[in-house]
Amino acid sequence: MNTNRSIAIICGSLRKDSYNRKLMNLISEKAPDHWTVSEIQIETLPFYNADIEAEGDPESVHMLKEAIGHADGVIVVTPEYNSGTPAVLKNALDWASRPVKTTVLKQKPFAIAGASPGGAGSAHSQNQVRQTLLTLDAYTMPGPKLLVSAVHQKLNDEQTALNDEGTVRRVEKFVTSFDAWINHFN
Repeated sequence: MNTNRSIAIICGSLRKDSYNRKLMNLISEKAPDHWTVSEIQIETLPFYNADIEAEGDPESVHMLKEAIGHADGVIVVTPEYNSGTPAVLKNALDWASRPVKTTVLKQKPFAIAGASPGGAGSAHSQNQVRQTLLTLDAYTMPGPKLLVSAVHQKLNDEQTALNDEGTVRRVEKFVTSFDAWINHFN
């Protein structure tokens, strides 16, 4: 029997019509019925600064940590900028990592996905996110990987959604696998 689950998604692209936001939407659409999926907004987070942290977490940081803390699992959907993780996403993970001894990332189930017009489908960025989460003792799903390459060729005619059959099947496998991954820890 499946348990109701709260799943948080962080999209590393701020553009409202980005490829990765389209991938995030497809993941949400293909989520199991017992999932409640919500996006964690990261665009208003200040750049991490220990001086700001010493004065107390800004409201946006508090909301980030609270959303991650209450989630049964977190999916990170990341684009790849210049063979790396977008600054806004790394910044969100840096804020969430504080304080290190009690970070909300510790022992939290995570999955990583991403899309790119390039051939590697955000592999470099995903590896960097994985390394950050590993350092913070998050339980990052080892596979299946969800690397959507040539994403611009996998959209519907209106360019509003991913509709490539192979990608849809891989997303379905990804969410089913993440559900099973979470079962290991909850």
